[in-house]
Parts: sequence; structure tokens; C-alpha cells
Amino acid sequence: MANERKINRTGWYFIIPVALLLAIFLLYPIFYSLYLTTTKTKGIVTSFIGFDNYIKLFNDPMFFLALKNTFKILLLQVPLMLISALIFAALLNNKKIKFRGFFRTAIFLPSVTSLIAYAILFKMLFSYEGIVNNTLLALNFINKPLDWFSDQTLATFVLILAMVWRWTGYNMIFYLSAMQNISSDLYEAAKVDGATEIKSFFSITIPLLRPMILFTTVMSTIGTLQLFDEPMNLAQGGTTASMVGPNNCFLTLSVYIYNLCFKYTPKFGYAATVSYAILVLVAILSYIQFRISKHSERTISKHVKPSLK
Repeated sequence: MANERKINRTGWYFIIPVALLLAIFLLYPIFYSLYLTTTKTKGIVTSFIGFDNYIKLFNDPMFFLALKNTFKILLLQVPLMLISALIFAALLNNKKIKFRGFFRTAIFLPSVTSLIAYAILFKMLFSYEGIVNNTLLALNFINKPLDWFSDQTLATFVLILAMVWRWTGYNMIFYLSAMQNISSDLYEAAKVDGATEIKSFFSITIPLLRPMILFTTVMSTIGTLQLFDEPMNLAQGGTTASMVGPNNCFLTLSVYIYNLCFKYTPKFGYAATVSYAILVLVAILSYIQFRISKHSERTISKHVKPSLK
């Protein structure tokens, strides 16, 4: 008994330093940022204002503009990226395709590219005298070069294209690894039953990839709601004086938080409030996606076998 207590005490000696580090660098910032949402900072003076920041949030047009821009990017970029990743994974999982390793690496490489480097790359490609404009002019698709970063629609298109280019390969790897764990016996049985490859893909591959699709959807949603690097890097150094693009089209929630803290007069309390608004949105959207996934799982379990006939 005494020896057992000594072993337990020894274990606590290892756990306590880690627990202290987690409390200092994880729990303390969470609770302190929650406290900041009830304060107002002016210089070095911090005053308690209760729920005024939350009331201000619902009357802030810039917050709703940032929210609108973020959801616009979310609704366009995430489905396009995940569908592209799923298509590439399905194609590169085919053993008949030669040089599969090369194509997998080529599609995945953008995800390990430096954020600054690929932002500069896209700014060069879509500059006034860049390759894209020159190509479109040569093909007679346009009569004069387009100023991609001075038009709201074009700038948003470039931003979404850049994100799809960078993150499609990253999600493709998840789908590809999941596909390789699906037993080939299922496809052979479906083939014997007369199912085509497309039928097998929608009746076997997609249902079995459901947990991975849910995972990538949730993670992509969270990442887009926290979008900061791409709009910030693409906007800086452009033809517009603003750091948030033409008509504030690059103003996402995270960019707005940065501006509140460092670009304008520092408003750390209100910035913390916007941060918690993102937390609430992430929780709500994740819950909705999990509920939809559970409903789809029940539906698929009822129809997957009949669909193979």
C-alpha cells in the first residue's frame, strides 16, 4: 500500500508541471479574454463596462460587414475546395493511373508553401501586367487588362482561388488515406451485382468517407471563420490604400480583430468580444454539421444496400 502511494505521488510530480503550464498558457488566457469583453481600455486605464461591448457588437456595421464577407468566402470556397479534393483523391486512388506519386505530391505541395510566398505569387500572376492578363488578352477574352485587386468581385475571386489552390491538396490527403482503407472486396461485390464505377463511388465510397468528410468540413469551416493570413497578405501592397481590399471585401472577422487591436485606437475589450462571437459561430456551425451528418448516416444506412442492386 505504501509503495502504491509512492508510485501515485511520483506520477503527480510529472503531471503537476504540465498542468501548471496548461493553466498559465491555456486556461488563464481564456478566462482573461472573457474578462476583457466586459472592459474598455483607454491608454493604460482599463474600466469595467459590463455588457456594453456585446450591445455594441449588435449595432456595429463593420462587424456585420466582416461577418458577411467571411460567410461569403465560406459558402463559396469550402464546398469548391472539398469537392475538388474529393475528385482528385478518387482519381489518384485509381491504380491504373501512372505517376500517381508525382501527381499526389504536386497537388499537395501548395499546402506546405509559405503564406507570404504564395500571396506574392498570386499578386504577380494577377497584377495589371501579369501572366493572367497577358494570357486573356492573347486569347481575346478581354480587350484591356483587368485590375484584379481594385474590383470587389475580382479581388474576392482571386482570394478564393488562392485558398482553393493552397488547401485542396491538404484535404485530398485525408480523403486519399481514407479511400485506401476501404476494402476492395466491397467494390468487387458491387461490380458483380452490376454496379458501375460511378454508382459504386456514390454508394460505397461516399458513405464510408462520411466521417472524414465531416472532419474536413468542420476543420475547413473553423479555418475560414478564422481567416486572416490570405486576405491580409493579398491586400497589403495593392493598388488600394486600404489594407482590407476594395470596398472592404478582404475584411474578415479576424482581420477586423487585428484592426481593432493594432491599426486603429486599441480596443482590446471589444476585439475580445468579436473573438468570442467567432467562438459562438464555430460552435453553432459545428453542431449543425454534426446533426446533418447523423441524419445523413441514418438515411444512408437505409438506402446503401438497395442502391447497389
